[in-house]
Amino acid sequence: MDYFIIFAPAMKEGFTGERSIVLPPMTIEMEASDPLVSSLYITDIGYYPNADGHFRERRAPIAEHVLIYCMEGEGWYAVQGHQYKVRANQYFILPPGQAHTYAADKDRPWTIYWIHFTGPHAAIYSQDALTPQDIRPALNSRISERNHIFQDIFSTLERSTDLESLRYASSLLHYYLASMRYLRLYRQEASTESDDIVAASIHYMEENLEKRLTISDLARYTGFSASHFSRLFSQQTGQSPLAYFNRMKIDRACQLLRNTDMHINQICHLVGIDDCYYFSRLFSKQVGCSPKQYRLHSVHSL
Repeated sequence: MDYFIIFAPAMKEGFTGERSIVLPPMTIEMEASDPLVSSLYITDIGYYPNADGHFRERRAPIAEHVLIYCMEGEGWYAVQGHQYKVRANQYFILPPGQAHTYAADKDRPWTIYWIHFTGPHAAIYSQDALTPQDIRPALNSRISERNHIFQDIFSTLERSTDLESLRYASSLLHYYLASMRYLRLYRQEASTESDDIVAASIHYMEENLEKRLTISDLARYTGFSASHFSRLFSQQTGQSPLAYFNRMKIDRACQLLRNTDMHINQICHLVGIDDCYYFSRLFSKQVGCSPKQYRLHSVHSL
């Protein structure tokens, strides 16, 4: 596609539920000088949910590769004289040393994981990723595991940037990028022969935990009508598909409340619920207390 300029406002600062880390120059120098970390390391990392108004134009090139992984919604980017459309379940990696622009779609703004990274091995993982690359949920996909790796990297750097933490984050980054670069092999590692439609739909829910799936979405994935799928699912699990999906979201929220310091409004976005008040009501209904009370009780129980 030929490149053309799209005029847009300056990048909006701040998105509800966002998380980001920009490592200071001192830490980046530590990464670059360590024999292990220097092969591949992070300079910036973040998560922007429903990033309405997100726009970034870099006329002065930067030295890092830029990974953007679109989980939901849509966006676009322009580089090397071409413009590309990005949809949910796609990622791309912008090369260093080149001017570029990217932005969320105005009508369906994207939810993205993003990482700025560099090092001698960075180009290996970035190979052939200038155009949008698909990571679609499937029976043997492992999207939720990949997202957990990202959270582990982020939490590690959030807690500490001592040398051991930087080495751990670098090692995880190798694994995270390899899971994308070698997608077929990564999926084969956990492949299964199961044809159980309910098991397959539950796996699909796990892979889309950050999204707002409907009965129609689930039925379309399984190939059944909505009524037949709902009946089959309820017979095997004792719950409706959406009730089961919401239970999974709350279980994941409980893990994040116990094991991270993320704000509650950040957690609700990570489990695909944009309305924090609705999240709190749903959480209280299923767990018996508010998210804040649950976190306090978990801390006191340690």
